[in-house]
Amino acid sequence: ARAGVDWVQLREKDLEGRALLELATKAVAACAAAPTVSKQARILVNDRLDVAWAAHAGGVHLGENSVSAGEVTRWRNRAGRPDFLVGASCHSLEAAALASADGADYIFFGPVFATPSKQAFGAPQGLQKLERVCRAVSLPVLAIGGITAQNAGACLQAGAAGIAAIRLFQETPDLAGLLQQIRG
Repeated sequence: ARAGVDWVQLREKDLEGRALLELATKAVAACAAAPTVSKQARILVNDRLDVAWAAHAGGVHLGENSVSAGEVTRWRNRAGRPDFLVGASCHSLEAAALASADGADYIFFGPVFATPSKQAFGAPQGLQKLERVCRAVSLPVLAIGGITAQNAGACLQAGAAGIAAIRLFQETPDLAGLLQQIRG
């Protein structure tokens, strides 16, 4: 958060609810206390609406096999929390269009490039598909999968509103410098 990231997604699939809630609560507090952030970074909890809501997180990120974005956005709207983000992972133009129609606030699209964690699922989507998705939906699209400092700019040029990554951010010795480089 101090380095200037906008969102941090907690993607701890092996943690039970109580432990994930404790982690999410601490992460929300840490972001709120980060003194050098010009705007508060949001914590997004992967797949666990109950944990995201209880921890006062900034939103929930849904996988393609999760409850639909439409169900969650209707619930969020009835609860009077329009600031609570609902995001969805999408791996096709059709899934992106459905998430958009369901009222998702943003989508992750990918994998754009080859990445070891997604090899078993087939070939990467590529920049042309990313660009098609970005043009087809009106909500922000974040590119994910194999993102590096060298190819992040190409994702933004293809229309992505931003990028999402794990390895890129974990392996850099200078996160603030990396973010400045990517944002240009």
